Amino acid sequence: MKKHCKPYRPEIRALMVELVKAGCTPRELSRKFQPSAQTIANWVAQADRDAIHCDGLTALRHHLAQLRRENHWLKMERNILSHAAERLARASDSALPETRKP
Repeated sequence: MKKHCKPYRPEIRALMVELVKAGCTPRELSRKFQPSAQTIANWVAQADRDAIHCDGLTALRHHLAQLRRENHWLKMERNILSHAAERLARASDSALPETRKP
């Protein structure tokens, strides 16, 4: 059974991806460095997928989702504050002594 290795640092992964994009093959890099050729190829594929997801439309969707969460949170806060204001108004009305009219 294989021993589980510690994950490689992100800097190492980024360097390997850059070297592959510069023209080195994963097999050449695996001979020079520790990671296997398949691992390096997986890193390159993941970097390509990440680059696709970082386009403008994805960024806009992410921003829109963030704004929707914030809007939902603000609506909840407003609802809580309005209920609290109603309770305070009722409590202050009942706490005031009744004044008698002549």
